Amino acid sequence: MNERRHPHLKIKICVSGAAETDHCGGSALEKSKNLGEEIAMHGAVLITGATTGVPLWAAMGAKESGGISMGLSPASCEKEHVEKFKLPLEYMDLIVYTGFGYSGRNLLLTRSSDAVIVGCGRMGTLNEFTIAFEDNKPIGILEGDWQTDELIKKIISESHRGPGKVVFDSDPKRLVEKVIEMVKKGKIV
Repeated sequence: MNERRHPHLKIKICVSGAAETDHCGGSALEKSKNLGEEIAMHGAVLITGATTGVPLWAAMGAKESGGISMGLSPASCEKEHVEKFKLPLEYMDLIVYTGFGYSGRNLLLTRSSDAVIVGCGRMGTLNEFTIAFEDNKPIGILEGDWQTDELIKKIISESHRGPGKVVFDSDPKRLVEKVIEMVKKGKIV
């Protein structure tokens, strides 16, 4: 991408992961925060599902590093976001209230991003992964003390769709660099 000709076209990276992280192990939240920091340090925009857990910690890292953080909420308005869905407002520059619930939000979340990075997660995270995989998006899988990375390897292996544009790494810095490199290959020079 020629950033001098199009400085407004920032790379948008979605961080997907569990809102409830008790099953994730001790390093999941810190690694999620590191993902947000690295995304910000590379001048990319962080996009999340505007929720707690892994996405919130990624947003925290992005904001604390001077980056831009955008959330896509399943709710139709701020009041519903906070009162019905019990979701946070912190660490986001912008929240888009989709009104589409979780499954509709997941589709918009992955489609509005140039790439998706998956951390520790559960069903919703796997849903976001499969949407991005079907759309042939660049995807980074953060490996760690959780089962999500192994489940994704099994899904890829048994789906008979080929490897897709998926990279794995346990280091947030290296993973973000790999994902950005894949994104840049799809940009107009």
